[in-house]
Amino acid sequence: MESTLTTLDVLFLIARLLAVLSGITHFYFFALETLLWQKPLGLKTFRNSPEKARETAILAANQGVYNFALALGLIYAGMKGDLPLLVYTFLFVVIVGVYGAMTFSKRILWLQAFPAMLGLVLLGAYYFG
Repeated sequence: MESTLTTLDVLFLIARLLAVLSGITHFYFFALETLLWQKPLGLKTFRNSPEKARETAILAANQGVYNFALALGLIYAGMKGDLPLLVYTFLFVVIVGVYGAMTFSKRILWLQAFPAMLGLVLLGAYYFG
């Protein structure tokens, strides 16, 4: 018996892969914000001085824990193929990414929000297609 993927199946698969990749990037954000915040890579990434990094380390670690939880959700949703959870996690990333772009750096829009927006478009095409 031959199995073929439809176009809609491919769209869903790509959205799932985007979720996993986005989850991996959020693990990286977790590492930057918790483990590397006061190290050279963290200082350079967030354009912080050692003094400012020391003063904000607790806040950054808190943010890192949120990114860790989000990473787990994205990877779980992508691996399981759970459509409602994929939509929820992608929406969460878009909202947080847009806010981060407005308040901190426009790069966040492209690094964080854009892949999630693309994932939502693919899921919409899959669901309504």
